[in-house]
Amino acid sequence: MYCKLIAFNGRFMHSCPALFYVRQALDANLPGSRSEIRQQTINDPYYRTLRGIAAGEPAALFFSVYIWNHAYLERLLPDLAELLPATPVVLGGPQAAALARELPVAVAAHCTVVSGEIEGVDKSFYRDLARGGLQRSYSCTKGASFASPYRAADFAGPLSNRHIYYEASRGCPFACTYCLSGADKGVRHLPVSQVLAEVGEILRHKPRVLRFVDRTFNVVPERTLAIWRFLAEQPGDTLFHFEMAPDRFNAEMFRFLEQVGPGRFQFELGVQSTNPDTLAAINRACDLERLRANVTRLAALDTIHIHLDLILGLPHETWKSFRRSFGAVFALAPHHIQMGLLKVLPDTPLSRAVDDYGLEFCKKPPYEILANRWLAGPDLAELFWFSEVVETFYNNRFFRNVWNYLRRSNEDIGAFFAGLQALCRERNFFDLAPTQELMSSLLIELSRGRPDARLLRELLVFDWLRSGHRFLPPHLEGEPLPDWRKKLQRSMPQNLEGVYDYRSRDAFFRQGVFVEFSGQLLQEVGLAAEEQRASVCFQAQREATVFGHSRVLYLAGRADT
Repeated sequence: MYCKLIAFNGRFMHSCPALFYVRQALDANLPGSRSEIRQQTINDPYYRTLRGIAAGEPAALFFSVYIWNHAYLERLLPDLAELLPATPVVLGGPQAAALARELPVAVAAHCTVVSGEIEGVDKSFYRDLARGGLQRSYSCTKGASFASPYRAADFAGPLSNRHIYYEASRGCPFACTYCLSGADKGVRHLPVSQVLAEVGEILRHKPRVLRFVDRTFNVVPERTLAIWRFLAEQPGDTLFHFEMAPDRFNAEMFRFLEQVGPGRFQFELGVQSTNPDTLAAINRACDLERLRANVTRLAALDTIHIHLDLILGLPHETWKSFRRSFGAVFALAPHHIQMGLLKVLPDTPLSRAVDDYGLEFCKKPPYEILANRWLAGPDLAELFWFSEVVETFYNNRFFRNVWNYLRRSNEDIGAFFAGLQALCRERNFFDLAPTQELMSSLLIELSRGRPDARLLRELLVFDWLRSGHRFLPPHLEGEPLPDWRKKLQRSMPQNLEGVYDYRSRDAFFRQGVFVEFSGQLLQEVGLAAEEQRASVCFQAQREATVFGHSRVLYLAGRADT
């Protein structure tokens, strides 16, 4: 029996572990069957994809259904029914039932929905599949255990050059009303010994990224530390991604994380909101004081990429309270702030409170919020564009010292980004390529008339050169950079201890980029304690930090003029 197992991912680099679990289950329950795994993307050419799936006369087609590929499958399945009218289609995944309800009746008659974990499906499913008599739906019980579904050949085949997804546990300790995971009570952990053995086997194939898909990886600190310690000892440069609860770190975890080098760990920390009424309404318990202390400490390490999530359009969240949530998150100095629209998913507790909360939302996946009792449609639209400005300007390596300065000066950061949003709209920014040059020019324009405009310009110059550039764009350029180099070459000694000697002096000046800054700038970026102008060298070497900015060398004194 020949089955095709198919996923449509958001990007090529993503992978779908569900297909591999289904393959394992088919092999175990239908000996002699053959499964082909096809991982495609929602951006693949449609006709070529349709013909590729239909080729080879498969006995059954299995699809993994999510909100991001629902629309693609809604188009694809009717056409497959035309090409393969006798071929059963099995739909699994969190969006499978919703998709089946929206298909034409004649197409839905060819589809079977499997709800839950494939390890827990009744044995009758395989008997019915083998004899060509599948029912319209099958429910699964929770499997007592599960194991990594990957084989060595997968890493040179369907997993080649992709992120690898691994689950060391199933379930979620939270019961957020907007999430389907909230219905799955409790968390089931694999034995740590099994996790270490399976992850060790995966790491033999040197994946670029290994993403632990556990909903809250740090729910049991001792277990978390055992796995982290194992990972830290492994050779290679694999990046490990974890979804974590920001208020669930202890002292021992911090002591360990202080020893982790850059580029190995990445944390996604769900905040959602700092409004207590909102957190209560969505059933999301969180110790906000511990959250603030923990994230501040994590971000200060600057070796672990810290990604914080906020959700737009939650119950009880007004423009004013969301601005407070954003300001609180910005103050923690994470490397990435994600602000996604609330999605009113079918079959969640939130979807049953539509009238209570006045929820208006898109009728097709991914079901984004349009309005609610606290945010009218135009207000939510403004909030969306506000989030787009933050996404574009903040979530990169370009302006880190600018943001740090605004934090230290107690800027009303909500008002700052609202002003930037208005300027972006006026300059048609969202229709243009968001280059660092364009963004820094808009920040220069925004700073006009401010008492600290000159300092902000210097900070933008500093950040531009720390990003690795060896030139300045016209809106930032003062005296040409080569002139600074020549002046310093004339004034600096033949030997500078710890920096160069007479043999390496020419190479030092040839490889570096040199600028003179004000004492105020040097104080702001932590290079000098006294307010006195001095020169700075931006070197080719990179810092061992999350963003790997160019190393900076403070050169006491001024260039000879």
